[in-house]
Amino acid sequence: MKYQGRADFAHGSPPLAAVVLVNLGTPDQPDAGAVRRYLAEFLADPRVIEIPRLLWWLILHGIVLRLRPRRSAQAYRQVWQERGSPLLFHTQDLAQATQSRLQQSGQSRIEVHVAMRYGNPGMRDVLEKLMRRNLRRLLVLPLYPQYSGTTTGAVFDALADNLKTWRWVPELGFISDYYARPGYTALLAQRVRQHRLDHGTAAHLLFSFHGIPERYLLAGDPYHCQCLATARRTAEHLQLNADQWSVSFQSRVGRERWLTPYTDQELKRLPTIGVKSLDVICPAFAVDCLETLEEIAIAGRELFLAAGGEQLRYIPALNAGDDHAQWLASLIADASAHWPEWSAARLTEIDSEIAASKSRQRLAQVNFPGFKPK
Repeated sequence: MKYQGRADFAHGSPPLAAVVLVNLGTPDQPDAGAVRRYLAEFLADPRVIEIPRLLWWLILHGIVLRLRPRRSAQAYRQVWQERGSPLLFHTQDLAQATQSRLQQSGQSRIEVHVAMRYGNPGMRDVLEKLMRRNLRRLLVLPLYPQYSGTTTGAVFDALADNLKTWRWVPELGFISDYYARPGYTALLAQRVRQHRLDHGTAAHLLFSFHGIPERYLLAGDPYHCQCLATARRTAEHLQLNADQWSVSFQSRVGRERWLTPYTDQELKRLPTIGVKSLDVICPAFAVDCLETLEEIAIAGRELFLAAGGEQLRYIPALNAGDDHAQWLASLIADASAHWPEWSAARLTEIDSEIAASKSRQRLAQVNFPGFKPK
């Protein structure tokens, strides 16, 4: 194997520290061709579909990629905006807001970047650009609050596939889930409170999570348990009674059994037991995307109203809200606190040493390569 490095590498080059926020991905355009290319990459991942490869290749290319792209493109067109795919621009906005919060807290030397597991900007391109800038510390944060092998595991696979070809591998941090980190479910609860303050309180709150096949749960995937814990803790913050909230799972495909209850069936069932007004939040999604904006806010509302419901209000994801960006910046600061050149504590120490030293220039260069005193 030929290992990658910089052709123009110079020893002593200034080091780079970076955080990469990784999301699932999106087509480049809301048309059948772009959706087909995206789905071909996404659905070919064995982490996503655990079926014998030859059998799945025949199904994927013989059936799925012939039928699904046109239907999916129509759904994408309903949520596509002037800035493009909501998942992409919301993720980019979140990265910029988080970068700003890090700078305000004294972590200005840590850069925040965005990569998509499937589609563009791809992980390989983003990581290689960072490598060419002498990346020495890397924190990868998949924007999946709950861990699943189908999502977070797939990000790790792509990360490992890329880094194993590098000549000089950076120090690596990887956050596998964050649903239980202090303050996260309080953020979700505050989003519900604010939405209800602005729009009124529905009779029931439904937590709708993306689904996975049930056999993944039985094989040891912790996603189901972490989803239930997320909903329970958020409901506790809101002081809801057991009959005021429930959990369901959306976005199932195929004929096998997925995590239940299914969201579309719950949206049909709830009006039959007297729930006429419904708030829906989707805590598996850090930012809004096709699954929240089309599947819940549009198609889900239609299902609920057709079943006899009177009002369904979708509660937006945390997106690039100030509170979300501040929380992520704190998470990143904690995860990178041991990085000697970039931690806030070390930078403060360096500044003190510089101020106390007669050899300001020499000490700065020793403690922080590339540092230029003001």
